[in-house]
Order: sequence, then C-alpha cells, then structure tokens
Amino acid sequence: MRLASGARRYAVPPLALAVPLLFVFAPAGLACAAVGFFTLWFHRDPEREIADSGVVAPADGRVSVCRTESGRVRVGVFMNVSDVHVNRAPLGGVVASVDHRLGAHRPAFSKDSEKNERVRITTDSYELDLIAGAFARRIHPSVEPGDTVARGERVGHISFGSRVDVLLPPEYGREDVDVAVGEQVTAGETVIAR
Repeated sequence: MRLASGARRYAVPPLALAVPLLFVFAPAGLACAAVGFFTLWFHRDPEREIADSGVVAPADGRVSVCRTESGRVRVGVFMNVSDVHVNRAPLGGVVASVDHRLGAHRPAFSKDSEKNERVRITTDSYELDLIAGAFARRIHPSVEPGDTVARGERVGHISFGSRVDVLLPPEYGREDVDVAVGEQVTAGETVIAR
C-alpha cells in the first residue's frame, strides 16, 4: 500500500514503543501498536482512475461548502477521519504560489474554520485551500511555485482531519457545479463541475 509522505514520522514512534511495552505491560503495548497501525492506515494513498474531463474533487469526503463569493464559485470537501487525506489537483495548471497561513484549529466543517491554519495553492486558473481541522496539525503540500500539475495529480495531504476548498476558475458558474452539499465525493474521480 502506498503511503502519503510523513506517514512513517507519525507511525514509527508508537510502533517502536509497542515492542518493549508488550513485554512490560501488554495492554499498553497493544494500544501503542493499534495507534501505529491506525496512523499507517490513515495515511494510505490509493491509486485513482482520474476523470477525463471537468473539475475533479480535490479530496475524499462530503461536500460541505458550495457558494458564490466575489463572482466565483467555491466548493469545499470535508474529510472525515475515515477518508483518504491525500489531496489532488482539481484541474491542470501551473502553480503560481504556495502560501502557508497560521491560524486556529477549529472543526473544519464549522463557519469558524475560516480562521483555521491553511495552505493556499494558487494556480494560473484556480485556488486550492488545504485547511487544518480541530485535530489536524500538519499540512504537507507537495508542489512548489513553477510546478505544472495535471488534473488529479497529488498536490499534498493533511494529517488528521480537515477540509479542502477549490475556488473554481472565473468561467464556472453555479449552474456548472455537479455536486450538492452533503454529497460524498472521491478525489480525482468525482467530477464536481463541468
């Protein structure tokens, strides 16, 4: 199974601690092993069949935001703990900037999440916000300014709960959006706008 970068950083300490604890206090050793294996599972990075056209979902999860702001459409996907947390480019493009903004760690599905820590990936046609949630403490972008990304290409991941928003290119209106709030989507495969 492919793992997102950084998975070992979070999984190795509890797994390493589990070995000696199994001999000293078995329940604690089993708990550490469970945490380590859960962490590996959480950071899974499965292959996807990327849609041939349209704007694809940037994350696995439920659509939590679909609104128009300043004449452009924003679609947000909330990732539950059981969702894959690897994020993908909704469209091809050239990365103009990758900006990290410190902030709060409120639940990513709430309105207060506008103040949360985030990484904004701006391309020549759209913006992608990787937003930390209540338990997320690390956003790991995997692109840099000047990189060219293809539709569905991996652009980063967020460790332990979050949301990803895409601000669609200006030519897309609400009538072009193919998903509704509450709908389950799959990164790279579900077309969110045509």
